[in-house]
Amino acid sequence: MLLRQIKYFLAIVETNSFTEAAEVCFISQSAISQQIAALEEELEVKLTKRDGRKFILTPAGEYFYKRSKAIMHDIDNMKNETTRIGSDDELHLNIGYLASYDGTELPQAITEFSKKYPEVVVTFFKGTHEDLYHALKDKKVHIVLNDQRRAFSDEYENYILNQCPAYIDVSATHPIAKREVVTTTELDKYPCILVATKNRESIEQDFYENTLGIGKQFLFVESLDDARLMAMSGRGYLLVESVKNKVGDPLVRKEVRRADNVPIVRTYCAFWKKASSNYYIEEFAGILRKKFTE
Repeated sequence: MLLRQIKYFLAIVETNSFTEAAEVCFISQSAISQQIAALEEELEVKLTKRDGRKFILTPAGEYFYKRSKAIMHDIDNMKNETTRIGSDDELHLNIGYLASYDGTELPQAITEFSKKYPEVVVTFFKGTHEDLYHALKDKKVHIVLNDQRRAFSDEYENYILNQCPAYIDVSATHPIAKREVVTTTELDKYPCILVATKNRESIEQDFYENTLGIGKQFLFVESLDDARLMAMSGRGYLLVESVKNKVGDPLVRKEVRRADNVPIVRTYCAFWKKASSNYYIEEFAGILRKKFTE
């Protein structure tokens, strides 16, 4: 079976005419008829049957037409993506992530992706939720790992990685360290440590205090290392932006629930612009989801 025979068959069905299909394909009517006959001979089934001066598809022809349409669509996408990849002198994937993220999922995904696609230069951008939103909007990054704070937009791929409880990290000597689960009411007694630049402090505080309902007292630092050191010294608790804790971490991870013991669910996503989507972005997103869920 030749690719051009599939193209000829699609043209015949879509023009509903051997004559018009021949004109579209720039061959003679007899030649296109011979190609369809050869295709039917190879398949050992009839794809069309005469109905007066016209023809109709047999059940086998209907199936073959639908599958052929899908195959040709995939081939066109493959050709376009191959051309795009081949035309890039240096392939880049710029990944944005939260400055407060300290999980294992992202580095594991980057390692796996880079082994699979060593030709792609991976670069990074970190910031607050708002920093990442604007970086993606302004095309400074290709894809971001973030928690969901806005309603999903049709302009972006909103690729859910995981939905999990809210967690905090505290020193092993902290008064709440021995509890299995802590409530927001209990946390109100202690400072909440947030990673944010000066111009983003009020935005971060508003989200955690008024949307998640976590925190009444806040301490701000500009780096995750400083936040972790502050938590280790027992000065407060650190809200974390990851699902899994690192093995051997000196901080103790605790689930946070509302005062009525209802879990606080957080949604982590990979976001990228639909108009800028490509093979490498989608591949990385798939690998990242696997790391969040395995």
